[in-house]
Amino acid sequence: MSDKETIRLSLAVSPELNSKLEQLASAGHTTKSEILRKAIALFDVASEARSERKRLGILDQNKKLLTEIVGI
Repeated sequence: MSDKETIRLSLAVSPELNSKLEQLASAGHTTKSEILRKAIALFDVASEARSERKRLGILDQNKKLLTEIVGI
């Protein structure tokens, strides 16, 4: 992403959410900004699925539904 294509945002979060972002970024060897970009992409997928009356879930290696994600 070049500077010309980048829009800077200011975001206020709770200390708990900031701590979680730092943990996720550290575990993923990435940045808090990248975690937020991925979260927005995932939310977009969930929103599109909901509008198409589809369901979002987590499957195991045998494609068995382990968890259905609701409320997004």
